[in-house]
Amino acid sequence: MTATRCPEPTPTHAAASSAGIGASTLRPDGILKVTGEFAYSSDLWHEDMLWGHTLRSPHAHAEIRGIDVTEAVRMPGVHAVLTHDDLPAATHYGLEFADQPVLAKDRVRFHGEPVAFVAADHPETARRAAAKIKVAYAPLPPVTDEASATGPDAVLIHPGRHDHRSDAVPHPNIVHHQPVIRGDDGAWAAAKARADVVVAADYEVGMQDQAFLGPESGLAVPAEDGGIDLYIATQWLHVDRQQLAPVLGLPEEKVRLTLSGVGGAFGAREDMSMQAPACLLAMHTGRPVKMVYNRYESFFGHVHRHPAKLHYEHGATKDGEILYVEYRIVLDGGAYASSSASVVGNAASLGAGPYDIPHVRGEALALYTNNPPCGAMRGFGAVQACFAYEAQLDKLAAKLGMDRVELRRRNAVGEGSLMPTGQEIDQPAPVAELLRRVKALPLPPERDGGWGRAAAGEDVDVRSLPGGLSNTSHGEGIRRGVGYAVGIKNVGYSEGFDDYSTAKVRLEAVAGEPVVLVHTAMAEVGQGGVTVHAQIARTELGVDRVTIHPADTQVGSAGSTSACRQTYMTGGAVKHTCELVREELLRRGRERLAHRHPAWLAGVELVLESGKVCTHDGEPIADLVEVLGEEPIEIEAEFHHRPTEPFHPRTGQGAGHVQYSFCAHRAVVEVDTDLGLVKVVELAAAQDVGKALNPLSVVGQIHGGSTQGLGLALMEEIQVSADGALIRNPSFTDYLIPTILDTPPMPVDILELADGNAPYGLRGVGEAPTLSSTPAVMSAIRDATGLALDRVPLRPEHIAGHVSG
Repeated sequence: MTATRCPEPTPTHAAASSAGIGASTLRPDGILKVTGEFAYSSDLWHEDMLWGHTLRSPHAHAEIRGIDVTEAVRMPGVHAVLTHDDLPAATHYGLEFADQPVLAKDRVRFHGEPVAFVAADHPETARRAAAKIKVAYAPLPPVTDEASATGPDAVLIHPGRHDHRSDAVPHPNIVHHQPVIRGDDGAWAAAKARADVVVAADYEVGMQDQAFLGPESGLAVPAEDGGIDLYIATQWLHVDRQQLAPVLGLPEEKVRLTLSGVGGAFGAREDMSMQAPACLLAMHTGRPVKMVYNRYESFFGHVHRHPAKLHYEHGATKDGEILYVEYRIVLDGGAYASSSASVVGNAASLGAGPYDIPHVRGEALALYTNNPPCGAMRGFGAVQACFAYEAQLDKLAAKLGMDRVELRRRNAVGEGSLMPTGQEIDQPAPVAELLRRVKALPLPPERDGGWGRAAAGEDVDVRSLPGGLSNTSHGEGIRRGVGYAVGIKNVGYSEGFDDYSTAKVRLEAVAGEPVVLVHTAMAEVGQGGVTVHAQIARTELGVDRVTIHPADTQVGSAGSTSACRQTYMTGGAVKHTCELVREELLRRGRERLAHRHPAWLAGVELVLESGKVCTHDGEPIADLVEVLGEEPIEIEAEFHHRPTEPFHPRTGQGAGHVQYSFCAHRAVVEVDTDLGLVKVVELAAAQDVGKALNPLSVVGQIHGGSTQGLGLALMEEIQVSADGALIRNPSFTDYLIPTILDTPPMPVDILELADGNAPYGLRGVGEAPTLSSTPAVMSAIRDATGLALDRVPLRPEHIAGHVSG
């Protein structure tokens, strides 16, 4: 990693140790996870617990004519079987619209929809009991694409419901529709007339799964006060509670959630999965109920990345100035809304990419269909758009005969540029510099002697060949390609959402030493927030010993661990609250030390320096512990980012985003053109992170996002049958994810250009690399093969037999 550092914030204090912000402190859970000793939510146990299981629909669209639970209820060891008619209160829930039934009643709308819940004294008993439930289905034709969803004979997925953000949505089977228009009609026509070169194409992105390694799990325990305690792996404790309480018929204060060990998330844990069934079964039986999905069930039990079909048209002058872009992005949201409306907003507003294009006509929409529900996944709508607009830039460069990187740099946005939504980028936007840097990184060396030795049968490590350990390619027909891409991603929640986070900080003296306790509801899902929060507390209070309280709903909301927002928002809340604690400590110090220095103390500014109360020029006056005494300081406070506004429903104009992040990638690939196999040799990145609070974690986030983007480019896709909307590959046998053998070296160049609106100047990190890694890999494969390659993930048949020469 190379790095360009931003200036340090002006200190009003000094860290007590080198483990504050800017240090690569190690994660407390790291060794436990790699050694298998970490306690995940699936490891929870209660001495008298039951096991829950869900019966799911085998059809994507069908009427339910009847449910007979008689045989299941009679099985020894079965304690409860619940159907829709047994629900005690609200019957629907949802992130944005309450359109998803807890249990299907008259109709199922996707393959795997819950129909009944079972609790038994052993997980195998629960599964066998569920298999004995008899459900009479009358299959219906599934709605699977835009034509069947919005055509003249379209069947409404949710007849009678009108859950839409605006009146501008043109059809009941459209969850949300967002146009973006920049430039008036006359200027638009003139721009099209001026274009010397026009490139237009259709693109497709498959349905990607978050594929976290720890499937959904949790434990619900009935409480003596009539409430429920839920220990759960989730991304947003408070919104789970907000959805759960009406379903359970309980006030929110009696629904208490505690975060348990999370084995990855990437967006799929934003929606509820087994929260409601575990709690309902626990309340019904009066006993703790544990639920753990196996991998097969996990594919049905959470949302996925929206598959997309996109049409783009770019027009440019012969000198490479992009005059206009026109795009249409159609996202398949599946049976229920989840967060599709927000994904549409991102796709539409970021659909032109990180380019200063004066004339824009774009739109994005999400459909209701009978395909699996889709919602949040790392990149959140910007991934699909980035694949298409970066493919367009490659094609435009080829048609103009220009260098691909130079075309991008010539049209890159910068600080002060206007987005197509009319929002000014009022923060560093070093897109051109990132492209320059990633191109300047040394290329990996060519194979010694090329591939001739391998083709001639000489010894070559098959792991280095396309196809790897499958031992299929021996070096024949292998070509190397280099590709580039850059992306733009928003940070935090947008479109007028009042995004905030809460932190409670307690400073006290224990055994003569100052100790800080930080309590938030932030879901630690592997991003390293617990490390960063401790670093912030050390920096702001100058205290070595910092403890992170387990996340739960006994403190104010921290929002979701998504949208790259937790370091910004909950980190900002910890910083803000620590500042309030520091102010109270110094106020107390001035009060308690006044007798010691009565003549001059009143007019002297006090600061904290390495555990001591000092004058502003560093003269120590007293130890922190002496000032603190036996009376702890505990403060809970909220942190809000600057306000955003909704996009106009017909023009898409508005200052909708808090912050933007940028990442550029260069991919080097080797392609066996005969077999259609690809080996990614290197995947280099350059990214502006504003301020690297923990440089080691920053690089880890970039590596992780890049690997997930590589997966989308080459292998990851949920296959859904075209005729029945049924998931065909719900296992890691058939749904492939990158392994260590697929993951190439990943050089990273870090910029730190501070955003003056953000705590410490930081910028969200983890999502941007997921955008540009996919099109960079595809760009490199195009460079090697000369093929258009307008779909991801790439399949061998897209290459084999299509490469000339």
